[in-house]
Amino acid sequence: MTSNGVNGCHRPELQWKLGLINNTGKYLTAESFGFKINVSGITLKKKQTFVLEQDPREEVVYLRSHMGRYMSADKYGNVTCEAEEKEESEKFCVEYDKAGSGRWAFKNVAHGNYLSGTEENFKCFAKTVSEAELWVVQLSIHPQVNLKNLNRKRYAHLKDEELQVTEVIPWGQAALIILHFDNGKYALKTYDNRFLNRDGSLSSELTDDSRFTLEIRSGAASGLAFKDCTGTYLTAVGATATMKGRNKTVSKDELFLLEDSCPQVILTSLANNRKVSIRQGVDVSANQDEEEDTDREIFQMELVQAPTEDTPGKWAFRTVDNTYWNQENLGGIQATVRDRERENVHFEVEWNGDGTIAVKAPSGKYVQSRQTGQLVGISDSPATEKEKFYVRIINRPLLLLKNEHGFVGLKGPGKTEVQCSRTMYEIIYVEASNDGHYFLKGANNKYWRLSEDASVVSDASTPEPFLLQPQGSSILTIKGPNGCYIKGEQNGIFRCIGQELEPSMLWEY
Repeated sequence: MTSNGVNGCHRPELQWKLGLINNTGKYLTAESFGFKINVSGITLKKKQTFVLEQDPREEVVYLRSHMGRYMSADKYGNVTCEAEEKEESEKFCVEYDKAGSGRWAFKNVAHGNYLSGTEENFKCFAKTVSEAELWVVQLSIHPQVNLKNLNRKRYAHLKDEELQVTEVIPWGQAALIILHFDNGKYALKTYDNRFLNRDGSLSSELTDDSRFTLEIRSGAASGLAFKDCTGTYLTAVGATATMKGRNKTVSKDELFLLEDSCPQVILTSLANNRKVSIRQGVDVSANQDEEEDTDREIFQMELVQAPTEDTPGKWAFRTVDNTYWNQENLGGIQATVRDRERENVHFEVEWNGDGTIAVKAPSGKYVQSRQTGQLVGISDSPATEKEKFYVRIINRPLLLLKNEHGFVGLKGPGKTEVQCSRTMYEIIYVEASNDGHYFLKGANNKYWRLSEDASVVSDASTPEPFLLQPQGSSILTIKGPNGCYIKGEQNGIFRCIGQELEPSMLWEY
């Protein structure tokens, strides 16, 4: 599973996309030309986004700009951001505001000075920490995550009205955590929009008991720690591993990793209108018609090979038993393999544009549902209902959409236009139909619809159907009722006009 923040590196879970805000409310900014750096940004965009890399051996961090260069400081206090390699001058230690504001100070290891500055006057010269040396840390990651405890190697999920760190695999909507940023501090929200309090209880209101300051630990045990208003850190307590504040020091018990939440789906065969399941054993069969879903009807779609211009993407379907779909010699689909790198677990997914998919098996044949419900990869074409499946994403009851320009939400209070340049996330409510389509509601509790110019507005009392199509571990496209993809533009315009897929139509979710 990929980790939130930066993918495709050796230890992505030790890298965090973030913005740094000084005591005047301005963001640290790396300009696109000349590797210039200043503190002039007013919103968190691409140039204000840095990657904080943790060192797996030392208690130090590195700051990398969107240009791929590292920040460094010399003995005279001059700060540059053009180093291609990590050396001593690029190492910083993190210290935390003793007043409990949650702000961080960055101390250069080589010279012992602290980063501070305004506008063009950005230096690393201060010997002590004042207000000017303290930075608000705003994570620039998608806020819907899975939360893994470093010591227990288990994931948090909602169970018995608590967040319990007991899941080996984060399964279903109960394992979805929303990281809520509020004035320099963070809160943890469950999938049903409740905040975790320091005593382990859940509440609908955000209070001091549900605000935590964020701390980072590097070295052999690297991760994030959440400190409550009394100075204790969140950990997993007792046999139920209930998350609550307990200790005033940080060990592996108090450290967590954030990971992307992969799409988890329920598939229904059009041939017999039954859900695909492994309830009967290792055979993957479309044989369940009970209204209530169990974990054995849920499959996690993991992109194992990204698509290129010449080759389609390859997907693996993971089960709650931590096995993957695989094709046996006679064509049957079972779930017995634990290694997703094996060729016989790689499937192609074709979106038909009508809420259904066709699945091509590793043999190159399409998967079809027999009369018994058993899935077999023996069909030459996806032309009949036997080869078609409705898809329903079940671990996104709330949708938070983000692209490089910002979050998707209403243009402002009292407005109905939907835009994609908000600095903070806004909840979009998801209602799934039985035919693979979704109805989307804005924060104003009105349904999305298309206006005459194909822009999206949230003012309808009756729903219009949209298609959500996963394109990666945490990336999807949205197809509107007019058959076009929703495209986001730099000025925030959010319109359903895309014909051929391009990056401006990809949404983190």
